[in-house]
Amino acid sequence: MEKTKKLMAGVVASIMTVSMAGCNNDPTYAAPTGTDCDDWDWDDESGTYYCDDDDSRYYGGYYYGGRYFSKKSDLNNFSSYKSYYNNYKSGIGSGSRGGFGG
Repeated sequence: MEKTKKLMAGVVASIMTVSMAGCNNDPTYAAPTGTDCDDWDWDDESGTYYCDDDDSRYYGGYYYGGRYFSKKSDLNNFSSYKSYYNNYKSGIGSGSRGGFGG
């Protein structure tokens, strides 16, 4: 019985960890604030936010890891983004792909 309790506690902890990965608590996933862009939308393809406010100087740009990228090619060439993107596409931390029930 004790082994079952420990096993279940481990399973619950694992599920909670995976579930929290999709809650946008990671700063990588947080939409930027305090900018002149009033419409940051999530881009499923890149796994980042992009500015969809055509009155903003950020319009059409992407936001990742506290930085703004005016072109997708600039984002793709950013070294830490490459690793993040590979993990995002494989489902690690995406909250909607892979993992338990993903």
